[in-house]
Amino acid sequence: MTDALELDALWEDFHRVVNMTSQELAAWLRVRDADENTEPLPENAGTPTGQHVLAILQKRRTDLTDNDLRVMHEVVDTVVEETDMENEPTAEDTARRQRLMTIGHDPLKP
Repeated sequence: MTDALELDALWEDFHRVVNMTSQELAAWLRVRDADENTEPLPENAGTPTGQHVLAILQKRRTDLTDNDLRVMHEVVDTVVEETDMENEPTAEDTARRQRLMTIGHDPLKP
């Protein structure tokens, strides 16, 4: 497990880049997976990483597992890489925005 300072920094970074609430993310994962013929059960909607991010958002810091910390690092790294100043997504970049929303970051959200 990480020491307290590293955990605090990761917790802050994760909640900075994951700017969707758990309700917004859950709704997005359901919408994203629904098609005209089927819709998965809510607990099965979305990618495994998206589901894990949703689970982390519903946890207290003291309840995090090593696997949670790994996913949090991955999400922070992905969002930072995808949204650096030169590559900031725009409204026209739908596929990229949707990919980021799957892990809890809406680049168009203030």
